[in-house]
Amino acid sequence: MRRAVITGLGPLTPIGLGAEAFHKAQLAGQSGVRRITRFDASSLPVQIAAEVDVNPEDYLDKKELRRLDRFVQYALIAAELALKDAGLEPEKLNPERVGTLVGTGIGGMETWEAQSKVFLEKGPNRISPFFIPMMIANMASAHIAMRYGFHGPSSTVVTACATGSDAIGNALRMIQLGEADIVLAGGTEAAITPMAIGAFGVMRALSTRNEEPEKASRPFTRSRDGFVMGEGAGVLVVEEYEHAKRRGARIYAELIGFGRSADAHHITEPHPEGLGAALAMERALKDAGVAPEQVGYINAHGTSTPVGDRAEVLAIKRVFGDHARRLMVSSTKSMIGHLLGAAGAVEAIATVQALHHGVIPPTLNLEDPDPELDLDFVPFTPREAKVDYALSNSFAFGGQNAVLLFKRV
Repeated sequence: MRRAVITGLGPLTPIGLGAEAFHKAQLAGQSGVRRITRFDASSLPVQIAAEVDVNPEDYLDKKELRRLDRFVQYALIAAELALKDAGLEPEKLNPERVGTLVGTGIGGMETWEAQSKVFLEKGPNRISPFFIPMMIANMASAHIAMRYGFHGPSSTVVTACATGSDAIGNALRMIQLGEADIVLAGGTEAAITPMAIGAFGVMRALSTRNEEPEKASRPFTRSRDGFVMGEGAGVLVVEEYEHAKRRGARIYAELIGFGRSADAHHITEPHPEGLGAALAMERALKDAGVAPEQVGYINAHGTSTPVGDRAEVLAIKRVFGDHARRLMVSSTKSMIGHLLGAAGAVEAIATVQALHHGVIPPTLNLEDPDPELDLDFVPFTPREAKVDYALSNSFAFGGQNAVLLFKRV
């Protein structure tokens, strides 16, 4: 069977732009959570988020920017970073053998809010003709393909918080089936808007620790009170192994397993015993032919919600048994918040970097660990450890679960 490897990383995150900056920020234990600056959030119960610091004009033409929602802008920047990191020159590739698969959980929320206001205040004739093509979810993948002239498979995954992982897993299948030799895969999200923060807030899904933003995202603690909204994008170059080998590419890791499942339980809450999450992890291991005891690290979904963290720990214990105590488990969300549709992709990048560099990123803010959640969460500081196999977990609203399994090269 054709093999898939990771040869390029394009993270656009609240703590770093590009592979090197993102990796250094993780090892420094930086938090990207701050008080919201994009709009006046003073009237909202939730006033904190993890915003990215990037000037899109450094990457995209001003005229082009006016016709692109922020979630597409982020995807285009992340794709450029990934291609450069992989040492790929798009004009020298066979365009029919390059695919694009970048998903989003929410899509053009910023455009939707702005144009809704225009509609209500000025009527339908004043709506921008670019409203629909700016808002719809498939435009991240579509614009990447158009920008570089890639004619391979181009599609979009929308599975809420599992989107990024599902996109990368589907890229693995594209490679295995021979549909492409290279796939730009990942997720993007730009949902730090008044409507989104307000809506997630009234669901009581978000942390209200407004006076301590950097302490707000605190997975696996007794005092966790919800996730912190993040934004950004993650794009990975998923490449067929022989293709990468022929061009002398640097290989970060091999993508060897993909598992998915449905909780079929509740619109927002995971199964209380983590049954769906466990099934997805088991399927990823089975897909790769890897025993649970071979896995050394799990990049957890770890959102910092009371029910979510508990269910994930129960799922890990169900799958790994006694070996769960020997696993290292950490949550990237403790640093960057929850990037929704981009979360799985950015966390996959963190997982790949952990394997490649031999350093496990930490979980921040574990001052008061929940005694019921008793795994090794790598608290506060990174840990040097050579690990051969690592999982990256993503579990979404609606009970849609996706798990990726990577192997150290």
